[in-house]
Amino acid sequence: MPHGESWFSLLPFHENAMALAHYFSKPVTEDGLSWIAHEPIALQHVYGAIFIIILLLVVGLITSASVRESTKRKELLPEAKLTIRNFVEIVVGATFKMMADIMGEKAARYFLPLIGTCAFFILFSNAIGLVPGFLPPTGKLNTTFACGTIIFLSTHIYGVKEQGFFGYFKHFFGPIISLPALPLMLVFFVIEIISHVARPCSLGIRLMANMTADHMVVAAFLGLVPFLVPVPMMLLGCVVVVVQTLVFCLLSTIYISEAIKHAEHH
Repeated sequence: MPHGESWFSLLPFHENAMALAHYFSKPVTEDGLSWIAHEPIALQHVYGAIFIIILLLVVGLITSASVRESTKRKELLPEAKLTIRNFVEIVVGATFKMMADIMGEKAARYFLPLIGTCAFFILFSNAIGLVPGFLPPTGKLNTTFACGTIIFLSTHIYGVKEQGFFGYFKHFFGPIISLPALPLMLVFFVIEIISHVARPCSLGIRLMANMTADHMVVAAFLGLVPFLVPVPMMLLGCVVVVVQTLVFCLLSTIYISEAIKHAEHH
């Protein structure tokens, strides 16, 4: 399969989608021609993200139906074998425990839908890259930076909601708020702004770089020796998939926890 392509390239509307992407993404000259007529447009991460969303919707419906059935039958113990519902409960339970250890159970319950959604989307997006012929949506900065931006906006929105506008942003000026300390306050403010703006960038770049490198290594071994030899690399890839999901959710939880608890320290 050509570099940068996946099974999604076989979709019947792929060519039309590529043409539409070229039309809206390239500036044109006065004669209506594109400046760079043959530069490829990356749509694989868009296809992949849509596929993951549909897959998660199906997983959610199956899990919901299983929970309703268990409630109807008054079954308290989970099934002995690994099922979709059990897998979902393991991921949700692990995510909640990690969040509760950082921000407490009350805040963890409130933010679980946000961090849990990120966990499932990133985990499945990472994992699909281990399937030959597929590209991970998280291998593109467009996808990972979007996830980081959501966390960035949530951090400040809930920080302001929890502490008020002035109560939240005053910590950007440091621990001492007074006129004599104004020069130091301005230095603190610049440092804090740079730190906060860098957060979605670091979240996106870290995830994208690791998943791109992991996919390239696995693809290289599959291309050289398609049998047995790539297995250790794929096992290592499974570890990378889980670790990168954990790192993103862990840092996101820390950022939000700091935003909603600053009032206790100032």
